Amino acid sequence: MKLKQRQRGLTFFGLLFVGIFLAFAGVTLAQVVPTYIEYMAVQKAAQKASGGSTVADVRSTFDKAAQIDDITSITGKELEVSKQGDKVIVSFAYSREIHLMGPAYLVMKYEGASR
Repeated sequence: MKLKQRQRGLTFFGLLFVGIFLAFAGVTLAQVVPTYIEYMAVQKAAQKASGGSTVADVRSTFDKAAQIDDITSITGKELEVSKQGDKVIVSFAYSREIHLMGPAYLVMKYEGASR
């Protein structure tokens, strides 16, 4: 006697749930990627600015690079400039909020320093 085999697969509601989840993940990812690209540009601008000799020169160099790379999250005034031996170290920290829905936000905290 053969046993009946159960069908396997995704129900309509399961498919709907997976589709909504993938759409939400895609929209969130589409908002996160530009903030990470901007973070990489900030890191590059901080590295370039560390070649300055004075604090004002470092901040000016960073602001020029920020204008070229369209960096809006941080300005030269918000940089921390210090010295370690002969090297100028440019540090930064900032956060970006991404509105998800209602009162829910995704907070991305970025920080780094020149090498």
